[in-house]
Amino acid sequence: MASKPAADIIESIGGAENVVGLTHCATRLRFTLKDASGIDQAAVEALPLVLGAVPQSGDRYQIVIGGAVETVYNDIMALPAMKKHAGDHHTGDSIDEVKAAERSKGPRGKFSGLDTFFEVLSDSFRPILGALLGASLFITFMALMATLGVIPSWNAPGVTLDPSWAFINLMWQGVFVFLPLMVAYNASKRLGADPWVGFGIMAVVMLPGFNALGLTDGAETVFGGKAAVVQIFGLPLTVTDYSSQVFPPLLMAVVLGLLTKYLKKIIPSSVQLIFVPFLSMLIMIPLTAFLIGPMGVYGGAGLGNFLKSINDFSPFIFAVVIPLAYPFMVPLGLHWPLNAIMLLNIQSLGYDFIQGPMGAWNFACFGATAGVLFLSIREKDRLMKQTATGALAAGLLGGISEPSLYGIHLRFKRIYPRMLVGCLVGGVIIGLGGGVKTSAFVFTSLLTIPAFDNIPLYAGAVAASFFTAMILVILSGYKTPEQKAEFAAALSAETAVSDEAAPASDIAAPGVAGASSTGTGTGTATAVATATSTATATVLATIGSPVAGIVVPLADVPDPVFSKGIVGLGVGIDPTEDTVYAPGAGKVLVAQATGHAFGLRLDNGVEMLIHVGIDTVNLAGKGFEVKVAAGDRVEAGTPLVTFDRKVIEDAGYSLVTPVLVTNPKKFGSVDQAASGQVEVGSPLITVSAK
Repeated sequence: MASKPAADIIESIGGAENVVGLTHCATRLRFTLKDASGIDQAAVEALPLVLGAVPQSGDRYQIVIGGAVETVYNDIMALPAMKKHAGDHHTGDSIDEVKAAERSKGPRGKFSGLDTFFEVLSDSFRPILGALLGASLFITFMALMATLGVIPSWNAPGVTLDPSWAFINLMWQGVFVFLPLMVAYNASKRLGADPWVGFGIMAVVMLPGFNALGLTDGAETVFGGKAAVVQIFGLPLTVTDYSSQVFPPLLMAVVLGLLTKYLKKIIPSSVQLIFVPFLSMLIMIPLTAFLIGPMGVYGGAGLGNFLKSINDFSPFIFAVVIPLAYPFMVPLGLHWPLNAIMLLNIQSLGYDFIQGPMGAWNFACFGATAGVLFLSIREKDRLMKQTATGALAAGLLGGISEPSLYGIHLRFKRIYPRMLVGCLVGGVIIGLGGGVKTSAFVFTSLLTIPAFDNIPLYAGAVAASFFTAMILVILSGYKTPEQKAEFAAALSAETAVSDEAAPASDIAAPGVAGASSTGTGTGTATAVATATSTATATVLATIGSPVAGIVVPLADVPDPVFSKGIVGLGVGIDPTEDTVYAPGAGKVLVAQATGHAFGLRLDNGVEMLIHVGIDTVNLAGKGFEVKVAAGDRVEAGTPLVTFDRKVIEDAGYSLVTPVLVTNPKKFGSVDQAASGQVEVGSPLITVSAK
């Protein structure tokens, strides 16, 4: 969408200077204005994309957009005049906002230094995740070939591969062998140092000539032959293999960042280009080789050995704790140190024991997404279907959990308890089986299952995690009552403006058995459609009343969103009985668990919204007994919900129930067909052809 509609909306409410704040929900832009008294409401409602406008008290003003509200909101916030509001929070949280909100709950949100540490760690790895993912698939392929007996164990000591297979094996090594250089570049850049200087410093300790120093006469072998100590100008230099190491380049980048800032303070800007890099390398190369490098290698190894001792003591406890901890560690960014330890384990031990239990978390995460996808298809939630489809593909094929986590799970908190059950089930299975190991750093996806040593155990565990989480989400749903209400409103607003040009031949017989379809459509009541029906109009359907009560003209319904016809056209009913029935044969599109709202598509093509009471969503289901679910087939007279009118009245809410046709633009008119007292099934609304 172009930015002009967004600019027109802002101009219609007095310009950006009149805007104090802006948020949005599922269907409405919610403005707080300096002065709302001079707004021409008719002009606002005449704008493209605007379904209606609702002035409120306290200079608050709502503009109803419908399903496109987030796009319109983003376009408005992108206007130059709205830059001052760029930090405004809104209920349609962006991924960055969800991340920030989650971080604020943990230690990262309370200690800026800790938050910076994890941000640096994250930014050091995130740019190379694609390369790691690609390399991990080569490793998985080699592992699969070894499992099938096509090649010998490719990573066992002393094994020599055929040159053809040796070449394939080199395809992943470039990423992992030179991983320290990639991390050094990213971390140095993140910390304000010249990234190529950081790269060059780390490259020194990875040169063949550096490793050759450990083979000179007089070098002393230490740490079980994994390192050697040689005297350089009388100082002991520890020589070890830095391939795949991540802690040394991270520590080096931290010191380099601090040194760079200091050098820029004391060196004139005219010569900084020469002397800042030179002095940085002069100081940092020896410091890294003699001190920082060994500290990173053996400090990381110590941390890895600590976790290994826990796993050796009880693989069961370790396999259960890891998948249960990951759902809370990832939003806070606390998982990055574990990723570094996984890489270190493979380099130092030859295998890793963390990734298997981590797979239980990942597949529980993907299973919950699959459950959301199933429900979004059933509920015809187009936007969530798109989100869940992309997130599930990224997870199952790439092992990437972020689209699922930030795009869905942290927005709908009902998912987390169900997902944790899936994590627990998978972790228990891995623990009872004695744990699983992998000799490569891989992303836990469907494609990397062959990379684990016990494929049947690992595959069974992650499958159990996936289907447990998926089934629990499907059975319980993932939206709160408030979120369901928001979706119902968005669905109604979207269908009200869709498909204006449907041919009349698509509309079948009347919607209520026994109701006449030959009337004029005018009855004795006032027409509420924008197109006035006439005595010669062809009545395509007569909708019966879903509840016994007294007819209330739409204009008198005590909610401006309904009374203005923004959501749809029809009437209200002040019920005298306590059960709402289906007004005709069709399918239930939306059945709120709170019982306050139902969306139906009748067999005759009419789409309807029945909203039991005003603001009754706030009761959270109290006093309502829902009889149907989304996707159910109903006939005329099928009970939809029973409600306790005393509960509603005691809470101070109106019982007036809007009964609306939400796709009125398919038809020539939607007219009130009765007044006064009506019974269930009595003609209530007539729908006429264009």
